[in-house]
Amino acid sequence: MKKLEIRAALQIAKPADEVFEAIADPEKMKNYFISEGSGRLEEGKTVTWKFPEFEERFPVQVLKVERPETIILEWEGSKDQSLKVEFSFEEISEDKTLVQITEGKMQADEEGLEWYGRNSGGWANFLACLKAYLEFGINLRKGGFDFMKGPA
Repeated sequence: MKKLEIRAALQIAKPADEVFEAIADPEKMKNYFISEGSGRLEEGKTVTWKFPEFEERFPVQVLKVERPETIILEWEGSKDQSLKVEFSFEEISEDKTLVQITEGKMQADEEGLEWYGRNSGGWANFLACLKAYLEFGINLRKGGFDFMKGPA
């Protein structure tokens, strides 16, 4: 049976090194993705990410970093499923970078299809938020997922 793999991509009007840094540096990621990060994405390290809408912290193991071309990490992308996520940065010109994200792989069963739908939307949202932050200084995520916290 063929396995499912998520692929998302978006061009950002910034140099590759600046886009890379916005993902590697938790202080920058706080402006569009996470509320807290325990450290930079550096090869061999495990860091934790906290999202504003959840109390839990999510461990992220950094497998490979090649600045400014690639970041590969592993995390629990679905319940009890350790999945690899690869960010690649392709410099289109000195001020344009194609960011591609790949996550996977999961079986094409009910759990896999739920993961595929949820995380595909998540990575598309991540890229839109990254673009809004880097190009326009806007945090699109702020308040966008407050409904997930439950009743106040």
